[in-house]
Amino acid sequence: MDARKRKRLESAGWQVGDIDEFLGLSEEELEFIEAKLALANSLKEKRKQRRLTQEQLARKIGSSQSRVAKMEAADSTVSLDSIVRTLLTLGMPMSQIARVLGSGLQAKVA
Repeated sequence: MDARKRKRLESAGWQVGDIDEFLGLSEEELEFIEAKLALANSLKEKRKQRRLTQEQLARKIGSSQSRVAKMEAADSTVSLDSIVRTLLTLGMPMSQIARVLGSGLQAKVA
């Protein structure tokens, strides 16, 4: 947000901040969310590269289409374990999974 807009909002009584300030998240919680989002995005990309529908992937992992949709959306009810296992099932090597996690964290630090 540009400084002029920020000043105008603050002078009108609005508080301006980012999501972690609003939610009161710790650094660890933010990093966890970023990691989960990075893996979820990779899962969706990998599924599309393999030309699988969510339903086809669900059958492959013994789950439901709605669960795959939740994984791809990084839903809070889905564990990192489930996302990682599904990525491995899709043929993504652990080294690439580690790179996905590393690139997400490096982007935040940069």
